[in-house]
Amino acid sequence: MPQPAADPGPVPPAPPLALELFVHGVAGAAPGELLRDPHPVRVTGDSTAAVFRRAEDADAEAHPERYAGRPVPEAYCWSRLTSGNGARALWLLLLPFMIANLAHWARPAAAPAGPPPRAVRAYGLLVRLLALSLTVLLVAAACEVALDLLAWQCAGTPACTGGRSWTGFLRPGGWWAQPGRRLALGALVPAALTGLLWFLSARTWSAYESQPPPTADGPGGPAAPDGPGGHVDAPLGRPGFWYGRRIVARLRAAHTAAGLLTVAIAVAAPALREDLAPGGAGPGLVAAGRAVGALLAAGALTVLWVVCRRGRSEARPDHRLDRAAVTLLPAGALVLLAAVLLYAGWSRPGWVSAGRLPGDFAFGALMPAQGGCVLALALVARRLHRRTPTPGAVLGGLGGPAAGLLGCALGGVMSGGVAQRAADWLDGAAAPGTPGSPLPGPPVLLSWQAAVLPPLLLALALVAAVAAVRAAATRRRTAAAVAAEYPGAVPDPDRSRRIAGARAAASLTDTAPWFVGAVCGVTLLLGAGALAGAWAGGEVPAEAARGAHPLVAAAARAAQDSGSWLIGFGMAAFVALGRRAYRDPASRRTIGILWDVGTFWPRAAHPFAPPCYAERAVPDLTWRMTGWTARTGGRLVISGHSQGSVLAAAAVWQLPPGTRSRVGLLTYGSPLARLYGRWFPAYFGPGPLAALHRDLDCWRNLWRATDPIGGPIGGPVTAGAGPAGPVDRGPLPDPVAYGRDALHPLPAPILRHTDYQADPAFTAERDALLERLAAAGHAAAGPPAAGPAVAGPAAAGDGVREDAGLPAQRISKPRGAPADPPGTAG
Repeated sequence: MPQPAADPGPVPPAPPLALELFVHGVAGAAPGELLRDPHPVRVTGDSTAAVFRRAEDADAEAHPERYAGRPVPEAYCWSRLTSGNGARALWLLLLPFMIANLAHWARPAAAPAGPPPRAVRAYGLLVRLLALSLTVLLVAAACEVALDLLAWQCAGTPACTGGRSWTGFLRPGGWWAQPGRRLALGALVPAALTGLLWFLSARTWSAYESQPPPTADGPGGPAAPDGPGGHVDAPLGRPGFWYGRRIVARLRAAHTAAGLLTVAIAVAAPALREDLAPGGAGPGLVAAGRAVGALLAAGALTVLWVVCRRGRSEARPDHRLDRAAVTLLPAGALVLLAAVLLYAGWSRPGWVSAGRLPGDFAFGALMPAQGGCVLALALVARRLHRRTPTPGAVLGGLGGPAAGLLGCALGGVMSGGVAQRAADWLDGAAAPGTPGSPLPGPPVLLSWQAAVLPPLLLALALVAAVAAVRAAATRRRTAAAVAAEYPGAVPDPDRSRRIAGARAAASLTDTAPWFVGAVCGVTLLLGAGALAGAWAGGEVPAEAARGAHPLVAAAARAAQDSGSWLIGFGMAAFVALGRRAYRDPASRRTIGILWDVGTFWPRAAHPFAPPCYAERAVPDLTWRMTGWTARTGGRLVISGHSQGSVLAAAAVWQLPPGTRSRVGLLTYGSPLARLYGRWFPAYFGPGPLAALHRDLDCWRNLWRATDPIGGPIGGPVTAGAGPAGPVDRGPLPDPVAYGRDALHPLPAPILRHTDYQADPAFTAERDALLERLAAAGHAAAGPPAAGPAVAGPAAAGDGVREDAGLPAQRISKPRGAPADPPGTAG
């Protein structure tokens, strides 16, 4: 009789999974390159941003026994958020808007506790006003070309219209020959530009920045009262940080109305001046003109009130919209513009256009207003920095005012250059504003702004030469000690020079604040000189220097002529370089860094700035980490390189405590402290990074001395290390071998910012993070309570969605909570 088989006992449960989530940097590595697999599959996401795995790992959650001792590799690819077709290169023309938006985020840190001080709100208000002035400047430049140069000057001069067949309908005797009607026709160009900016802002918001963050009742448990991490000194952990719908909508409406009102004022001013002149129009037109002027003034005040009334709120996802401001403000401005065009187009038989368009004083008012705003911003920034000093903050806390100054300078130079190039084209062989020219040309100040570009470039070349000399001295000084860092290596002077040169080139990043400070100083001096020159004589530089020393006169004429040409060529090269960068990953490695830093931040100050990709990427990562850990109870290491490390840190800040305890952070080649911590101290300074280290026990950072972007976290983050030990490991040896040996028979390359995953330290630190998470007992605890967002199927229409590889997740809905105080985040 056969004996029954012995009971082998209970089958031990399979260990919970471990996941390694890669986040690439600005170079936009393909998922196959990140996963080292030629045929990865998409787990979740769309064609813009998605999570990929290797094909054999697609069902890893169903077979955890296959992954004992190793994590499941997974890659989040977000490169299409900042790249794509060549048309996106036109965003580069909005660079002044992006720089002004950066000024908002570059403010000094404030006290970590309590409500935002008045200085923070004043800082945000000044930046928003500065951004509004840039919109007005762009539209005014378009008005200068379309209204002044074309509709007023050229159309009223037979010498200009005679050789151009497309201007035949504007010649004397036709219906369009009256100046008011020509101005009304030309106003369609800047009005269409304003409409295009509104359309792009609204469309990119829907495509990029409308991703809701996980709510407090979502997977992973409730959030702490002060946000997901419960720390008021970690602004990026606030629930509404990556969802600024309300402020963007308000600013979009205000800036659109400001652009339309700028066009209306440019058309109404000469018509009203003509009506009020002796022997002008009848009382009916005069009354209509006065009424239009009063309405324009009221509209301008309303725009200022909307911009000043409320800043950015981050205490909660702000789903509500200010319907009256968002709808009525641009619609009212459009109706008022239509009324102005009708008023200007009314018949005035005796009206002729001569000289420059009346009202060109706007440029003379904008430039000093922007200068005063930048100076006030600098005073507020210094006050904040003195109250809460941040070690390493660039320019002593003046990084934000410096960005604002550079944005205004770039906008002024571009406006002046475009106007000068258009005048040169219409004038033929003559120089605008000089004797013998058929046209008076653009306002004198724009000619002076274009003329300061050559001396500015010369000053920049001198500053760059000084930096190159200092880098060469650093290279010579460090080359002698390089071989000693490799035990047993035979010194090779040529090899040592190459390694020392890579380190010296990488150190140039740390001199960027000094370079920016020098550029700002030169720009401020040249801008003040241009303004003084325009006000003093009311003549273009070539005419103002007439009669001076021949060298001075020749230099002034050369600066005026070459400035407009340099801007024209520069803008064409800029667009061409941008198209190449969007299509060629190699080019993105060179110029994509600064661009991706600029578009990382939400549009808090300027709604027409290029879209913020992080408002899509950070919620994506937060949803993925929260949902995966809630469903599997496993450990997760998010592994970020370069700009990907900034996205990873921002996503970890957004995690609820229940999820964060299961997550480790591995950063390498990271600009978190080296760039972001110095330029944006309120958000990535020592205080916020120390808070992140306290909340996230498992964090390691790898860096090299040859890396021009990444660096150590350093500072107070590692001083009070606690049980996790220091964050930094480095500098890693680069190259890994000085010369040829048995392990490296061929010369080892100098890797600089690339191939961190090939370094043995990478695997060692990743495994150590996973072991630390397991030792803390997080993995053995099993999945956390799912809460209402993951329990059972969702009812139709209740805001719940089901993504591949994710549990059901509840999208936050509008609440009836009271509004935040105006400007709670500046």
